[in-house]
Amino acid sequence: MATTAEPQVPDHVPAELVRNIDLILGEEFLKDPYAFMRSMHGKLPRLFYNTGSPTGGGWMTISHPTAFKALRDQDHFGVPPLFIFPRDEDNWFRMIPLEIPSPDHRKFRNILDPMLSPKGVLALEADITRLANDLIDKIVDKGECEFTTDFARPLPVMVFLSFMGLPVEKLDQFVKWVVALIQFAEFDRAKEIMAEIETYLSTVIEEKRANPDDKAISRIVHATFDGEPMTERDVMGFTFFLFIAGIDTVYAALNNSWLWMARNPDRVKELVADPDNRDLQTEELLRAFAPTFSGRYLTEDLELDGVLMKKGDSFMSFLPACNYDPEVWDNPREIDFTRVKKPILTFTGGIHSCMGGHLARLEFKIGLNEWLRRIPEFSLKPGAEIKYVPSGVVGPESVPLVWDVA
Repeated sequence: MATTAEPQVPDHVPAELVRNIDLILGEEFLKDPYAFMRSMHGKLPRLFYNTGSPTGGGWMTISHPTAFKALRDQDHFGVPPLFIFPRDEDNWFRMIPLEIPSPDHRKFRNILDPMLSPKGVLALEADITRLANDLIDKIVDKGECEFTTDFARPLPVMVFLSFMGLPVEKLDQFVKWVVALIQFAEFDRAKEIMAEIETYLSTVIEEKRANPDDKAISRIVHATFDGEPMTERDVMGFTFFLFIAGIDTVYAALNNSWLWMARNPDRVKELVADPDNRDLQTEELLRAFAPTFSGRYLTEDLELDGVLMKKGDSFMSFLPACNYDPEVWDNPREIDFTRVKKPILTFTGGIHSCMGGHLARLEFKIGLNEWLRRIPEFSLKPGAEIKYVPSGVVGPESVPLVWDVA
């Protein structure tokens, strides 16, 4: 880890807290992101000022309690416009509900909360189970698969498209758009891709306006606040954000977890032998392989953990590292399926916690259960080279798996 600070550091930042850690884009990070993030504890202050972030200098925490506090503090922290999603300044829309502060935030979430509550997502359990088995049917007798495209991508994305009311046959195009946006290699095309998505979603919104159904986009289009419809820009912002958020995060968590399982066959036997413990197993794997981060900015001066931060400072909760906090979990680098359940930050926290967190857990749990029931022994394909690319969502590009066919 590099530790030489660059000069553009605000005067109020103590020199001893400044680091230059090349995250997301750095060669050391991309070599093995989760090994990198586990190793941050003990090498870095729990709260420090990083000059090596792709978004510029700012505060960063790897402390679970500190992140937990910051994510819930609406008096001092706000959500900045997401830089990887550049929008037309003359036709701006907010990414809803993420970029909406209290108290308006809640009224937007209320539109879809009944569908995404623990009870609401259980209505999808049979469909998700059927889909998982349909996907496994296509590969089980082959003795090999490219897990990323044969299972990890279609399982959550097909569920999500049905939830949204979008055509499953356009899955490949949707994935292409979203991956291009969140992978920094194509950042120079971001505005062009944003425009393509907006043009497509505009036609969907108009179709839902004319022909309502019980899916998420239709509910957004026809929602009212005190009898008044949502503005056109807010309808687009809400639909657009859900479209982006629903396509890549569960995919990455599945890829990271199956890669670990393929490398640890003895631990897979432990999972196979204990199917009644799927909830805790799911939670532990999601703790260990959180794929995203959470950015904020200071709306007021604040002293946090004895450190003075100023209004306007950026603040990043490095969620995967926070989930390895040794002050919260014993032996946090180890995956332990007998842990006492504690709050993980994989789905962030506070009012901006992931709307789809319950659905993501259910998809992961069902995917894990059905895969292990039907393919209980598997490994990485010999000679497989695992690569990561710079992205706002951490996960391997490829996970080629093999297994014996009876």
